[in-house]
Amino acid sequence: MTTKIQAKDHLIVALDTSSEEEALKLIKKLSNKIGYFKVGLELFSCIGPKIIDIIKDDGGKVFFDGKFLDIPNTVSKAVANIVKHKADMLNVYMSGGANMLQEAKKSVIEAAKTNNLPQPKLLGVTVLTSMTSDVLENDLKIQTQLNDYVLHLAMLGIKNGLDGIICSANEARLIRDRIEFQTKDDFLIVTPGIRPAWAQKNDQKRIATPEEAIKNGATHLVVGRPITDSKDPVDAVNKILEEIEDAIRV
Repeated sequence: MTTKIQAKDHLIVALDTSSEEEALKLIKKLSNKIGYFKVGLELFSCIGPKIIDIIKDDGGKVFFDGKFLDIPNTVSKAVANIVKHKADMLNVYMSGGANMLQEAKKSVIEAAKTNNLPQPKLLGVTVLTSMTSDVLENDLKIQTQLNDYVLHLAMLGIKNGLDGIICSANEARLIRDRIEFQTKDDFLIVTPGIRPAWAQKNDQKRIATPEEAIKNGATHLVVGRPITDSKDPVDAVNKILEEIEDAIRV
């Protein structure tokens, strides 16, 4: 496998748009240049599950960023529905607790087996990259330090069978160094808040460049506006792949 293909597999492009036309244009331009498309709440609430089917029919991979958080039974059924649409990754909120995580994982396994589909990766959302320690402490009244809280949630995910977590690149190294139960390749660390040096920060707070995130231990990088708002999305992808290549060569 070439370095270029390896770099491609690390990259997830976020289709954060309310325009079906815009999403389809990006899929057509980028489907053979990246690893996954992220389908989040904005696009899904506008178009529905058919966007997952469109990407899959085109040969692409899908990370469904639904961030499910509800009672275990509801999350279990919602997860099963997403599995049926052949998503390759999906996520739930870690704050739902151990029972919810266990039921979600069980549902992934059973739905994949029942529908004769590959089992998608189930990821746990820790703390949004738009949040800071101040928000955690003052708004949510969580007194634990942000790094310690994310690490605690990562360990909770491992204990309950999740395939990986979503966190900022700032916490990725801490988690990667502390994982004791799985090999580095087995446990995924997906990092949003990726901003190349040439891109605007927007509303993200805990950010990193693609090279920094990979070196910190991230396995997959979620990049949205630096690519999708670019006048030339293909050129933006190529620049990011170059940064990823520089990191994985080390």
